[in-house]
Amino acid sequence: YVKESFCAPLFKLLEASFELIVPLVIAAIIDKGIANGNTTYILSRCGILVLLAIVGMVAAITAQYFAAKAATGFGRGLRSALYQKIQTLSFNELDNLGTSSLITRMTNDTNTVQNGVNRSPFIVFGAMIMAFFIDAKCALIFLAAIVLLSIVIFLIMAYTTPGYKKVQSNLDSVTLITRENYEGARVIRAFTDEAN
Repeated sequence: YVKESFCAPLFKLLEASFELIVPLVIAAIIDKGIANGNTTYILSRCGILVLLAIVGMVAAITAQYFAAKAATGFGRGLRSALYQKIQTLSFNELDNLGTSSLITRMTNDTNTVQNGVNRSPFIVFGAMIMAFFIDAKCALIFLAAIVLLSIVIFLIMAYTTPGYKKVQSNLDSVTLITRENYEGARVIRAFTDEAN
């Protein structure tokens, strides 16, 4: 999925670029059109805004298509690789890992990684670059906010990782109970069918 993995961020970058040009066009409408009372200029720039919106929407849909295709393809490949790996494990290794844990890895964990492939950070970086084009002093505040938010996200991740491991353990237990209940229901049905 090299093509999709390249095209998805590229179209996301195009979408971000079109969205970030909008404030520049609006600033031009205010500074040149409204200030000078130039109706023709205002209408032409409004046409550009509509065009930017349409092209941005097409770029967003295309980016999401490629991102979804890459993410689902990656998830399918990862599940297949995990399944192939599980097939090579010995009975002792399977007992140590536990069936419920392996099911969780193939479902929930793979979905989490798949969702991570589907994300793109271009909006934040593009907005920062455009902020420097508009006003460098104000952009420094924006840059400081991005750095501060990055630190906060890192601290939240560091704090929540132990809890996530505990949740994973609990999820393994839920998977085990569900699996045992399902197998128990099948056994009861088999006895019922045999009695009839």
